[in-house]
Amino acid sequence: MKDSVVPTEQYVIRGGVPLQGEVEIGGAKNAALAILAAAIMTDETVTIENMPDVRDTNVLLEAMGGIGVRIERLDRHTVRINGAMVQNVNIEYELIKKIRASYYLIGALLGKYKEAEVPLPGGCNIGSRPIDQHLKGFRAIGAEVKISHGSIIAHAKRLIGAHIYMDVVTVGATINIMMASCMAEGKTIIENAAKEPHVVDVANFLNSMGANIKGAGTDIIRIKGVSRLHSATYSIIPDQIEAGTFMFAAAASRGNLLVKNVIPKHLESITAKLIEIGCDVEEFDDSVRVSRTGELKSTQIKTLPYPGFPTDMQPQAGVVLALSEGVSTITESIFENRFRYVDEIIRMGANIRVKGNTAIFTGVSSLTGARLTSPDLRAGAALVLAALSADGVSVIDDIYLIERGYEDFEVKLKKVGARIERVSSEKEIRKFILQTEAVS
Repeated sequence: MKDSVVPTEQYVIRGGVPLQGEVEIGGAKNAALAILAAAIMTDETVTIENMPDVRDTNVLLEAMGGIGVRIERLDRHTVRINGAMVQNVNIEYELIKKIRASYYLIGALLGKYKEAEVPLPGGCNIGSRPIDQHLKGFRAIGAEVKISHGSIIAHAKRLIGAHIYMDVVTVGATINIMMASCMAEGKTIIENAAKEPHVVDVANFLNSMGANIKGAGTDIIRIKGVSRLHSATYSIIPDQIEAGTFMFAAAASRGNLLVKNVIPKHLESITAKLIEIGCDVEEFDDSVRVSRTGELKSTQIKTLPYPGFPTDMQPQAGVVLALSEGVSTITESIFENRFRYVDEIIRMGANIRVKGNTAIFTGVSSLTGARLTSPDLRAGAALVLAALSADGVSVIDDIYLIERGYEDFEVKLKKVGARIERVSSEKEIRKFILQTEAVS
């Protein structure tokens, strides 16, 4: 149980500095988790490039190593994976309970070995994320699935293609069924499939290994089963949520940031809202520039599956709306616990009321620094944005949650002018306050 010790690092931030300069975006965490799991579906060696070096990907690699997958880190963002020596299909609970995407190992192991036993997933507590659509898909292609002693246990004599209609649009289940069925006999059709960029990325990766998947990125995905998959070298797409977080950081801090290594098309719903509230956004081939000079205007946001506004960007947007003139609303239609950052920024002076799945923001001219606790990954990132915009010093606890999905967050922010330090004691916090007072 040594793993259950929670790291105690914090961020200490002195706000009020406009972020200026360039920031480089890493590989997409949500694509990486599925692609790493899918890499074990061949006995040949697979090389994954542009992998984000974040807590979630490292936990998943450790869990995969625990069942005999050979993992070789070529450098910080490149990993070589060989799944030929998998000894069992039973994943260890202690490791995997920490991340939601553990369920991708079910699709990968079931597709390759016709059996899997994986603990029910953990991750951020942002609301109920049922796995019924995953189980429905596995059963449709011929697997027997049960939940026993906290694990999902799936096995099949044969997997046979089927026509599957998803009751709700779900990224996780779309990817999982795609993986499980790419070596099933015959054809599988997934209707009402999720269209997110990382669904497309996983399909492209599986196709690079010899799968036959068409239609990813539309609501109907067609899969022709193949008998085996082979080696591949594949580079993961840039992370649209990390990019969006820095775009909103520019807005919150009255800054001017060039966000590099992005796919602007993936950011359209984010860009549209930033323009609507009064930011300037310039798009280039693989970068976007976001700048803010004047006051921000109010808007309405509703989170929706892609290409709608992403739920993972909702807290970051909320911080900026708290600083925008007039009354704005955010309606959260994906997860019910996504407003847990609101109480924290109210303590910084924000004026927000939450009614059901809608938050009503009455803009204030500024926030003030406070002691804050990160409630989950994206809410934690939003609190960093709030602290960067605020007058005075903020301390953010539980930053290990933020590091689940952001690589070198404080390092990248420092490079563009943020006064932020990662600390682990009150003494270090006092030292930071004194040092930054001297230069403010």
